[in-house]
Amino acid sequence: MLQWYDYVFLVIALIIIILSLLQGGKSEGASGAITGGGMNIFVKTKERGSEKVITYLTFGFAIVFMFIAILVSAIQG
Repeated sequence: MLQWYDYVFLVIALIIIILSLLQGGKSEGASGAITGGGMNIFVKTKERGSEKVITYLTFGFAIVFMFIAILVSAIQG
């Protein structure tokens, strides 16, 4: 039988997956490496608007997920 924290883990994991899929690619990928395009590998691109919010939300939910995992582990152990 699933405990309350199992449901919380499932919900947070689904939120993290959805937020990760909403994030745009930050590089050209393998095609750019093969063709030689986009040689600006170390150029820092600045996120703006909704991309920045999604990045912060993903990071925040990942921290919450890890905190709950450690908390449940400490309570059961």
